[in-house]
Amino acid sequence: MNALSADTQIAVIGAGTMGAGIAQVAAHAGHDVLLYDAASGAAEKGIANVGEGLFRQVERGKLTTEQVSNILSRMIPVARLEDLSPAGLVIEAIIEDLQIKQDLFKSLEDICGDQTILASNTSSLSITAIGSALSRPQNFVGLHFFNPAQVMKLVEIISGSATTPDIAQTAFDTAQAWGKKPVHAASTPGFIVNRVARPFYAEALRVLEEGAADIATIDAIMKESAGFRMGPFELMDLIGNDVNLAVTKSVFKSYHYDPRFKPSLVQEDMVAAGKFGRKSGSGYYDYADGEPKTEAQTSPEMTFPETVSVRGDLGVATPLVTLIENAGIKVVRENSDISEGFFQVANAEIRLTNGSLATERGNNTIYFDLALDYEKASRIALAASDQCEPSAIEQAIGLFQALGKSVSVIDDIPAMIVMRSVCMLANEGADAVNQGVCNEEAVDTAMCFGVNYPEGPLQWADRIGLKVVENVLDQMVRVYGEPRYRCSPLIRRKALNGSNFRP
Repeated sequence: MNALSADTQIAVIGAGTMGAGIAQVAAHAGHDVLLYDAASGAAEKGIANVGEGLFRQVERGKLTTEQVSNILSRMIPVARLEDLSPAGLVIEAIIEDLQIKQDLFKSLEDICGDQTILASNTSSLSITAIGSALSRPQNFVGLHFFNPAQVMKLVEIISGSATTPDIAQTAFDTAQAWGKKPVHAASTPGFIVNRVARPFYAEALRVLEEGAADIATIDAIMKESAGFRMGPFELMDLIGNDVNLAVTKSVFKSYHYDPRFKPSLVQEDMVAAGKFGRKSGSGYYDYADGEPKTEAQTSPEMTFPETVSVRGDLGVATPLVTLIENAGIKVVRENSDISEGFFQVANAEIRLTNGSLATERGNNTIYFDLALDYEKASRIALAASDQCEPSAIEQAIGLFQALGKSVSVIDDIPAMIVMRSVCMLANEGADAVNQGVCNEEAVDTAMCFGVNYPEGPLQWADRIGLKVVENVLDQMVRVYGEPRYRCSPLIRRKALNGSNFRP
């Protein structure tokens, strides 16, 4: 089956921010859209709100007045559920309550034609469970848009156990025709994004719990080194700590309390204190005076080194050699078959973190963290062994400062901040693939277009090297003694056979 034609009427139930946004997307694509809400006047208000947003686009030169008029003319408020009978696709965007959704869709089956596709925008409920109450569950599918629906590109197309492939593909093709980036996924807790994204928050909270770095420094490293648009604490404050914690608890329970999804006591304490984030005026940051004043821990300027020795294979950190040469520092390449290469600067041995403790490696070992792009990164995190001499730490700081980087020295913890986060994101994505939730491309597409990641976690893992990712995870299991960090069997298999996730 192909995308629904533009002359197919679309119905949207729920005229709140999400429902009205979905209706706008469908109307913009040329469909007549029937908008229904149980609250009197809500559909009209939803359309009016859409109009306000569209006319702001006119002011910015993004749309013409005629285009806006055409879009709004195709959005039709209706007063009764029965008025949705002509629709070829009905999308529900109401309260997250299983019984209420089941009752609604049972009513829609009596109202709409046998060929009508019924879809839920649920973000947390099982499509299989909702569909179990229906007489035609084969026509029922999940269409999970991301807020704001008119802006965010991702749509997760969720198949329940009874959803036919043709229905799921029609939903996929229709979302694509609407200018979205759809991905297929099976109906499992968290679908793709809300499952795979958990380590982004969990590992930042773990670093904070261990006192390895403060909130502002963790956020700065994840933005300025890893390339994320927002740090995890900024994002949790924006989402709402109560909402973020509720999603984590839901996924944790749904996966039978798998320690990978264990909620953080720090976040539970924040919620108990009513510190929900921006909406409450305080969270991890204080918003009493508007935008919070944040200051990451940054090392004072040190002397730049004159000579750096390079020993062994630096892997993903190899671009640093060119940066060092471009900074006017003499580079001495020493022949070595060492698999985990390192920089030697005077008495400092500077290595990319491999998941172990720097304290285990030697007296003057300093680990540096992963970066999305070492050339573009404006900040680098370092962690020194407990017995490291101050002069060695100063040499390492000076090296990265010579490359134009701000330096944050954190405590010696396994896999530091960026490396542990990226490896755990990739690990969860790999398990989603391994368990048949989705394919590799869907993981990366979902995370890039649903939560604006700078690179898909599986593609990123390929670039790091799957043997490296496997080793980092194994080292974390060894140091922590926790199954939370167990390596996905799929990563282990690919590391063994030398294949990658992505072409």
